[in-house]
Amino acid sequence: MKRRILVLVLLASAAAAAQEPDWDAVKIRTTGLGNGIYMLEGLGGNIGLSVGVDGVLMIDDQFAPLGDKILAAVANVTDRPIEFLINTHWHYDHVGNNPRLATNGTTIVSHDNARSRMAADGPNQVPVAGLPVITYSESTTFHFNGHEIHAFHPVPAHTDGDSVIQFRDIDIIHAGDVFWNGLYPFIDTSSGGSVAGTITTLRKIASMAGPDTQIIPGHGPLGNKQAVTAAADMIEDCLDRVSAMIADGQNLDNIKAAGPFADYDPTWGAGFINPGQWLETMYYAIVSR
Repeated sequence: MKRRILVLVLLASAAAAAQEPDWDAVKIRTTGLGNGIYMLEGLGGNIGLSVGVDGVLMIDDQFAPLGDKILAAVANVTDRPIEFLINTHWHYDHVGNNPRLATNGTTIVSHDNARSRMAADGPNQVPVAGLPVITYSESTTFHFNGHEIHAFHPVPAHTDGDSVIQFRDIDIIHAGDVFWNGLYPFIDTSSGGSVAGTITTLRKIASMAGPDTQIIPGHGPLGNKQAVTAAADMIEDCLDRVSAMIADGQNLDNIKAAGPFADYDPTWGAGFINPGQWLETMYYAIVSR
């Protein structure tokens, strides 16, 4: 079953690669969250910035062709150097500018498994110059720009090398690709990810958040506790629906024909993971238990 999921992931990646984005048309949008924290949206994973007297701490860096635009967006809010970069995981839409930033003197940090996957042979291998030089197994804390910035590794969720970053003193969290706000998430089981782990981690993030916590998702608009809870509830509900149909003796084709997620698909299915892919993610998560 895992092999089938891997094939689906590869097909999705190939389809995305076949449609080369119009990089010139991509705009980087900067949103200030207060206390020197910014969220940058472009194409790929959302970027977080801490800006202050110590310089810049960046979280993720999108695709390589967007490097000039991303650096220009940073320069619009500060003239300080990018001292640290935290990669929330290994996917190329989050680490594409690693080599460039490292050459500029940025220190790159990630979970142990994220670095291992970046270094592995394959089409998305990160050049040695762009690999993290500091890694951790459970957690690490930055005391930077007057903030306590805690990065921790949850249970395997989006991948087996995820990091969630909490700005403990100012009520801001960068959730990485564990959290896709209002979209069906990509759960990369071929990289050790897990549907159950995604739910567990979303519940943990929600438990860390208060009513005013600002939560940067890996993809989608700025979120909050309610949005993270909604994402976890959606996944659990989808699992329950498909589990009941499997228990009733229905196979994958029957389940697809029934359209069990018709109420979710128009909104949650409008992103990278389409309704058909999401249904198969749920189906194989259940039958592979």
